[in-house]
Amino acid sequence: MSGAKHWEQDKEATVYVGNIDERATDALVWELMVQAGPVVNVHLPKDRVTQSHQGFGFVEFNGEVDADYAAKIMNGIRLYGKALRVNKASADKQKPLEIGAELFIGNLDPMVDEKVLYDTFRRFGTLIAPPKVARDDNGLSKGYGFVSYSSFEASDDAINNMNGQFLMNKDVSVQYAYKKDGKGERHGDEAERMLAAQAKKHNVQIESQPMPPALLQNSVPAPPAAAAVPPPAMATGSFDPAMAAGIPSSRPPVGFAPPQPVHRGPPPLFGVNGVPPPPGTGRSNALPPAPSGLPARPPPSQAGYGSPADFHPGGFRIPPPGFGPPGSVPPPPPPGFPPSYGR
Repeated sequence: MSGAKHWEQDKEATVYVGNIDERATDALVWELMVQAGPVVNVHLPKDRVTQSHQGFGFVEFNGEVDADYAAKIMNGIRLYGKALRVNKASADKQKPLEIGAELFIGNLDPMVDEKVLYDTFRRFGTLIAPPKVARDDNGLSKGYGFVSYSSFEASDDAINNMNGQFLMNKDVSVQYAYKKDGKGERHGDEAERMLAAQAKKHNVQIESQPMPPALLQNSVPAPPAAAAVPPPAMATGSFDPAMAAGIPSSRPPVGFAPPQPVHRGPPPLFGVNGVPPPPGTGRSNALPPAPSGLPARPPPSQAGYGSPADFHPGGFRIPPPGFGPPGSVPPPPPPGFPPSYGR
C-alpha cells in the first residue's frame, strides 16, 4: 500500500490528506479513499523513532479524474472526529500559507455568537477566517470559540487587550489555540513566527476565507483618516507671508469683525463713547411708583434710605458737631458767644 514514495507518484492523480488522527492507519485511509475511485497506493510519512504517522499523507488514484473527485467529496469528512483536509497534491506549491495566528476564546457567555466575536476581535487586525463558536448538536454554544488573524502582531494585540475582559456577562480567556496535529503544542511559537516573518518578507500570499454577509451586516467601518484642515481663505490678490510659513498672523481673516466694547451695568445717561442711547433706554432720575399695597417709597433725599443708618459713602466727611450739611441754616450760637459765630 505504501510502497511508492510521494515524490514517485503521479502528482495529477494524487491528493494530499491532512489533519489525520493518530489512530488512523494506512489501511483505514485506503478503505476511506477507495470510495472515491480506484486507489493505487497510500503513503503516510512515519516518524523514524515511534513509527507513527505525522498527521498527513498522500493517496494516489488511478487517474486525474478520480483524484479531482476525491478532493471534492472527501474534503471535510471526519475521521475519529477530526475533519480531513483533502486537496490536489499538484496544488501544494500554489497553496497559500497558513500563518497559525489562531486564538482560543474561552468562558464565552451563551449569548455570544459569531457576529459578536467578529465585531469584537476585528478591531485588532485582519481576520483570515470567520470566527467560530463551538456548538453542540442542538446548536447551543459550548462556551468557547476560535479567531484567526493574518499576523502575529494582531493576535498578540488581541491577547493583551482582551484576555480577562468582560464580553457580555463573563470575563473571557484569550490565548493561542492548540495545533491540530494532536501533540499538545499551541500556536504562536518561535518556529511559526519565523516562517511568518519569512513569508511577509517574500510577499507570500496568506490563506484567507471570505466573510459571510451576516457578519458584515451593520458592522461599524474603520474610521477614515482625519483630513487636513485647509487654511482660511484670503482675499483675492492678498498674501500673508506669516500664514504661508505656518506662523499665526496678527491680521484678522477676511470677514472677521473685531469685538465691540461691552458696557456692563445700567445704560449710561449719555451712552457709550459719547453716543446717545436709543429713546427709552436712558437712565431716568425718576423712581418708578411703588406697587399697590406697600407703603409709599421715601424720597431719595432722605438720609439713610436703602442703607444702614450709620452708612456713609466713600469720601463723605462727617461735619463737626454744630455744623450741618452745605446749604443748611446754622444753629443759633450758644449763650455767651458773639452773634457772628457760625457765619
